[in-house]
Amino acid sequence: MTKGMYHYMRQAWREPNIELLRQRMIDWRASEAVVKLEKPIRLDKARSLGYKAKKGFVIARVRIERGGRKKSRPKKGRRSKRLTIRKTLKMNYQWVAEQRAANKFHNLEVLNSYKIGKDGIYYFYEVILVDPDKPEIKSDRTTSWITSPSQKGRVFRGLTSSGKKSRGLRKKSHEQKVRPSLRARNRQGK
Repeated sequence: MTKGMYHYMRQAWREPNIELLRQRMIDWRASEAVVKLEKPIRLDKARSLGYKAKKGFVIARVRIERGGRKKSRPKKGRRSKRLTIRKTLKMNYQWVAEQRAANKFHNLEVLNSYKIGKDGIYYFYEVILVDPDKPEIKSDRTTSWITSPSQKGRVFRGLTSSGKKSRGLRKKSHEQKVRPSLRARNRQGK
């Protein structure tokens, strides 16, 4: 059976050219943390997650620092409660990247995201954003769902794929108390 172009693109990303990827990451490290792109670097992954090459779709590359979200210890006086150096977020890196992209582009909604690389310091993600006010998005029945008011600020409410994964909604069980929400269950889940 003959394979399509996207099949070979996926195969190429399973064992990428290390030298090329390393050179790209050097450039990405030197650029800003959130950058708008002309087109996705992983077209096969972006298309599978809902991206279309039409008006209203935006791709942003986000750089997230690796490691346990630590800050330096204060040198001046604090009460012991405020001396903490570790911020424990119950969010995965991909969800944090989506939120940072949404904060940069206020008028866009996050559709999905995927990882494009990592080095010793950073994770790099590409985030697919959609402009719900564009007529091209409103008239397309496959994307018009994102224009409804219930989808406003969806990334901050954990409604994206990585948000649902981080909230523990990938599977159902009697032991895991994450439904209807952690807040409703007195934070028993996770």
